[in-house]
Amino acid sequence: MNLFKEIILLKKISQRNKQKTHMTDLLPDTHASMIKKYRPSPITHHPSLMKHKGMKPLLLLLHIVIASHVFSQKAELKGIITDASNNAPIPFANILVVGTQTGTSSDENGNFDILDLEPGFVQLQVSFIGYKTKISADVFVSKSNIPYIKIALEPVEEVLKEIVIIADPFEKKLEAPISMQNIGVKEIESNPGSNRDISRVIQSFPGVGSTPAYRNDVIIRGGGPSENRFFLDDVEIPVINHFSTQGASGGPVGIINADFIESVDFYSGSFPANKYNALSGIFDFKQKEGSRDKTNLQAALGASEAAFTIDGHWGNKTNYIFSVRRSYLQFLFAALELPFLPTFNDYQLKLKTNFDKKNQLTVISLGSLDHLDLNTDIKNPNSSQEYILAQIPINNQWSYTFGAVYKRFFDKGFSTFVLSRNMLNNVFYKYPDNNENMNKIQDYESSETENKFRYELTFRNKGIKYNVGVHAEYAKYYNATEQELFLNNQLQYIDYESSLDMFKFGFFGQATKRFLGKRFLVSAGFRLDGNDYNARTSNPFNQFSPRISFSFLLNNKITLNTGSGRYFQQAAYTTLGYRNRNGDLVNYSNTKYIGANHYNLGLEYKFSKSAIFSVEGFYKKYFNYPIDLNTGASLANQGADYSVSGAVPVAFKGKGKAAGFEILNRINHRTFTLLASYTFVESRFSDINDKMVASSWDSKHIFTLTGSKSLKNNWRVGFKWRYVGGLPYTPYDLNTSALVQAWNSVGRPLLDYSRLNTERFDAFHQLDIRIDKNIFFNRWTLMLYLDIQNVYNFKNKGRDYIIRGKNSDNSFILLNNNTEYKLQAIANKSGTILPTVGIMVKF
Repeated sequence: MNLFKEIILLKKISQRNKQKTHMTDLLPDTHASMIKKYRPSPITHHPSLMKHKGMKPLLLLLHIVIASHVFSQKAELKGIITDASNNAPIPFANILVVGTQTGTSSDENGNFDILDLEPGFVQLQVSFIGYKTKISADVFVSKSNIPYIKIALEPVEEVLKEIVIIADPFEKKLEAPISMQNIGVKEIESNPGSNRDISRVIQSFPGVGSTPAYRNDVIIRGGGPSENRFFLDDVEIPVINHFSTQGASGGPVGIINADFIESVDFYSGSFPANKYNALSGIFDFKQKEGSRDKTNLQAALGASEAAFTIDGHWGNKTNYIFSVRRSYLQFLFAALELPFLPTFNDYQLKLKTNFDKKNQLTVISLGSLDHLDLNTDIKNPNSSQEYILAQIPINNQWSYTFGAVYKRFFDKGFSTFVLSRNMLNNVFYKYPDNNENMNKIQDYESSETENKFRYELTFRNKGIKYNVGVHAEYAKYYNATEQELFLNNQLQYIDYESSLDMFKFGFFGQATKRFLGKRFLVSAGFRLDGNDYNARTSNPFNQFSPRISFSFLLNNKITLNTGSGRYFQQAAYTTLGYRNRNGDLVNYSNTKYIGANHYNLGLEYKFSKSAIFSVEGFYKKYFNYPIDLNTGASLANQGADYSVSGAVPVAFKGKGKAAGFEILNRINHRTFTLLASYTFVESRFSDINDKMVASSWDSKHIFTLTGSKSLKNNWRVGFKWRYVGGLPYTPYDLNTSALVQAWNSVGRPLLDYSRLNTERFDAFHQLDIRIDKNIFFNRWTLMLYLDIQNVYNFKNKGRDYIIRGKNSDNSFILLNNNTEYKLQAIANKSGTILPTVGIMVKF
């Protein structure tokens, strides 16, 4: 191979010497054309001046200075090309800017430097003999900074005969040829209605449902928001939203800063064996690296927060990126007399050190600090304000994750060591009618702490890619709860303190190989997981999790994919740590891991390098799902409100199924993107009587059309239209809710679980548009956007507000010897045109 590279290098040098005989030929095409277009002024070329020999060098220098000034208006991109199997640099790889004639080749150390780029988003296509051609993630380039990108090429042992492989910008991982999508930074930055929040961006993709409540609940293929896991540069991030629902994953605003994201791998099935504890979805975030050239600063003012980001380098081996954000929603909400006042803060850090070509260390951290207060200063609140003020508790929450990832490379692979710690602290409390002179009806404090270690060995041998490893974790959970509940027609008091220590472990392995001249891909793996909570969960063979995927290349455009697997997820800490007033762990004896079997089949057609069409069917069969013994409903229906999920006595006997199909048409052209997706899904879970009931995520139909177009002078316009079928809901039990004892115990109406999810909301649909304008100066960049949500002012009809009737003196109307309130139903319609202006300055 070394001899071959030397021959290629000598050939390139020879060709350059033959072709580049003119000064402009030594420059990239756009530079050369600019020099040729440049005409010297009559003054500088006056015959009397040209007679003086000393003037010629001066005039040449003047021309160079002018040309250099013109060239400085362009952008630059640096990076390195490496072997994905061992991190070895790949010299003399061919690098082309997608959609242009601009390109270069890597040097003998794998490094490259591309000049003369038009500012904006670019992708690189990289090729070299013996490796699979790859199209990089989107990279934003400007005049004011020089991004750095690392592109790893997958080695191939032999060239495919009769089949021509097209470089694929939508390329999937070898371990997951089905039920996987890659999301680039351009799609995140320009997604209308998302405000650069990845939890909202993914709602454009097939299989992803949502609620009209303007939350970031991730609902994938009919599964609940508690069934997903998130990884950031190989470190698990349990909390990705501010005001997160404990025991699930949703919240109103995402924590992850879009300025850090390079790309996201989204799995809705066929999970790699090294990812764990998920039933519906896995998100694998890859972060950018800091600049190798200078310190860059960015200030941003968005829809809800102000942000500051800095990135740069320390010496030749270490780079960093750091950001802080703070919301200003509390001031806006107070001015608009909204009943709740949220304040959130967060930080994010990535620090990477390349000790040498064989050793690298990445340190990441992410944290949040949130406070939700009530706007009790509203005078004469209306019905909706009164309803919200009566039920929402005050919430204080903070979280952090800190992780270190060390990678050691060798000739045929690499070892990965991941050490991390994360913590969530959550406090809720509520006074009756927000009267602090009365006893609290809810007082909740909880914390979750996890210390994790994972080792992975990835290597190739005889054409097979192996990934094996172990996972160990020590977790601590604390809960102190005092709460009033009205159950079985009587008032009950929940009062317990719980502390729980738990050790968790896992083993995994996966092997991937191509057969039949590279047409046929097989990937098979397994996991064994357990914890020491009880005897059943401590036996890892009870959680044996096999998986297998196949991909068959019918021709150079059509691929048939299929996969199946069994996946397990530990019950939420809120469920495991639930105790009665005697201090007993109520769910100890019957606790099991929740399981799901996945079956997927799909067909993929590649129109071109930038367009793809796919159809995929899916079936998920759940078992051991916890059922709430208080209500008789599956916990699969919980997790999409501002409370705690899973803190109840349960029976692990629930079943469920979610089935449907997805259609996707995706175009990612240099100046135009389109993502059209349709999902049909049915989701049903059993109740306490083994009756299958439509789940809270049974939307049936989800259709999303998202597009963007780059225009002249760095303008970009985009739109997103989204339709979500009406979701099932449980009606109120108004007779019980009217009881004074019942209402006062929770401050809101109670649900009638004998009619679980028997009603259905109307369908929800909304159009969002976005206009971006980037202005590139030599030393700084100004980025502006106008985002308008709900352009045609769709009004969503929700469950009625139920409030207590009042007398003229503002006291509540009481009936039946003062044992019942007089309740009133108020129509609940939400939705308004919501314009947002965003400003970002990079320098």
